Amino acid sequence: MTVLIVTGTDTGIGKTVFAAGLAGALGAHYWKPIQAGIDPEGDSETVARLSGLPADHILPEAYRLATPASPHLAARLDGVEIALDRLALPLVDGPLVVEGAGGVLVPISETLLMADLFAHWDRPVILCARTALGTINHSLLSIEALRARAVPIAGIAFIGDPHPENERIIPALAGVPSLGRLPLLDRLDAAGLAQAFRANIRLSDTFNR
Repeated sequence: MTVLIVTGTDTGIGKTVFAAGLAGALGAHYWKPIQAGIDPEGDSETVARLSGLPADHILPEAYRLATPASPHLAARLDGVEIALDRLALPLVDGPLVVEGAGGVLVPISETLLMADLFAHWDRPVILCARTALGTINHSLLSIEALRARAVPIAGIAFIGDPHPENERIIPALAGVPSLGRLPLLDRLDAAGLAQAFRANIRLSDTFNR
């Protein structure tokens, strides 16, 4: 079973849209283990709309929390304790795309960070990064945090308007492949995302490492 984990340098950078494009391109199952915030919809619903996947390829979350906050806080407010044994990777036929919550150092609990969970899974991570100002620092720090835990990195995917220098220097300094840049779409729907993903993201790089 091929597993690819999608994470980001920050929250709100478009990693759910990227995960939808990735899962759709691979015909994969999609799983968001911890959803924090469900108004107006959770990430699983977004991926269901944008991926073109059948309904049974969108797996239910292990935790579905009401508050749009760090998982450790959202769980506390909901009176829930997040347990590692409920976060085991589901077994599916074919590829599985897993989307993390927020950035790599977001706390899941008082003692566990998202990057620690990635290390526990020991599966390759795709890091989604902005193209805009500030992305060099955030991207390199995120990569260092992953490497400190020996998390395998499949590559970095940029999201946003073109910025050739940022797109060049980050992979060069970090020593990770660039998978391309997903542009911002004027009309975000399943067909448009699938076309943009095919045109801009080099999926073969994720399987040649």
